[in-house]
Amino acid sequence: MKRLFKNANVITHEGDILNHQDILVCDDKIETVGQCSDCEADEIFDCTDKFIAPGFTAMHVHSPMNIFKGIAEDVNIDDWFNREIWPYESKMTEEDIYWGAKLACLEMLNNGITAFADHYFKSDVIAKACKECGIKADIAYTIFGFGGNCDEELKLAEQFVRDYRGDKLISPRLGPHSPYMCSKEVLKTIVNKAKELECGIHIHVSETSRQVEESKQLHGGQTPFEVLNECGGFDVPCIVGHGLWVQQSDLKYYRDTTCTAISPKTYLKLGMGKGNLWKYYAQMNPVSGNDGSASSNSIDVLEQIRMFALLGKWEDEAEEFKLKDMWKILMDGHRYLNFNSGRIEAGYSADFNVFDLSKCSTAPLYNPLAAILYSAQAASAITDTLICGKFVKRNGKLMLNEREIVENASHCAKEIYTRGKGTTKLYF
Repeated sequence: MKRLFKNANVITHEGDILNHQDILVCDDKIETVGQCSDCEADEIFDCTDKFIAPGFTAMHVHSPMNIFKGIAEDVNIDDWFNREIWPYESKMTEEDIYWGAKLACLEMLNNGITAFADHYFKSDVIAKACKECGIKADIAYTIFGFGGNCDEELKLAEQFVRDYRGDKLISPRLGPHSPYMCSKEVLKTIVNKAKELECGIHIHVSETSRQVEESKQLHGGQTPFEVLNECGGFDVPCIVGHGLWVQQSDLKYYRDTTCTAISPKTYLKLGMGKGNLWKYYAQMNPVSGNDGSASSNSIDVLEQIRMFALLGKWEDEAEEFKLKDMWKILMDGHRYLNFNSGRIEAGYSADFNVFDLSKCSTAPLYNPLAAILYSAQAASAITDTLICGKFVKRNGKLMLNEREIVENASHCAKEIYTRGKGTTKLYF
């Protein structure tokens, strides 16, 4: 199958605009970008006045938690975890996880997210949901290491990695929960297994100021970053969830294979403070995160980066947090994934969004990046989305049974409420 997108304006991963480009897609890859007047194609799409850009990535997601959207509101972060979310999670079923993940995939595809990094348990159930939806997912099998022992969890995680190694849509890795949940011995064990399996890790680090102080008290002055470094966590590809309260001394641990997934909507929602993220973000390899819909109430990385930029400009920094820098945060997630995506160039996977910026919300059009970052609503501005050369959204309509997914997820939500809260071994 060859598809030709004629006369499009390409927005590169760096935020540059290439006008009047033809993009020839052959099966799942981009074959040609440039002028293609004599190219033969099975389908031709007139993209005059449209903009084509690589798909968005959401680099820190708890996709099944879409099932908890709106269940815990107006509470402090301690109560949010300890009294609300984790007690509800303790009674989750595989059906809840499946339909929660599918609902998340539906929302992400509608918002132009073509690949995401997930961090949750029952990863095989999530992988099934993602493959059925046609979205690319880097899935970290979450490991808690209760009681200082992670043998059973690690055995399941290892099997998950082996089962999905080389899959076209699923990229597996290990997901130690955090330095405060996992002991040093557990972290070292997980990192060594990641080295053996030649995969990465995905972990929560320095989310709150209290985590940093408690880590120093428990580990002889070591921050969570320092604990993770001692355990070898930065010797493998590492997605840092949040890093909101990173210390200047922690920055030296960042490597080319380390990135920080930022989710400012969650920080605002749960009153987590501004930390040092805005101060040091440029040195932290920032990528767009989301956390989960239980805290962010949506999976929309455009919304997250918009908040990040505006909060950065708020305190007399209007000339900083520039459009191209923010666009790069949206695009850079692809660098840390194994999907050959993130560029509108020959040889790359055909994972991209088509934008219509002629609508009232984005007109008149002076600067496409400004229109997208500060004016657009992703779901309406993105008319078409392709993953591996296949439409997952076409002419503004998702290529999934939205009604079925919403109805089943809503049914699960009612059952969750009926079952009520259970007891949990987790603590925050």
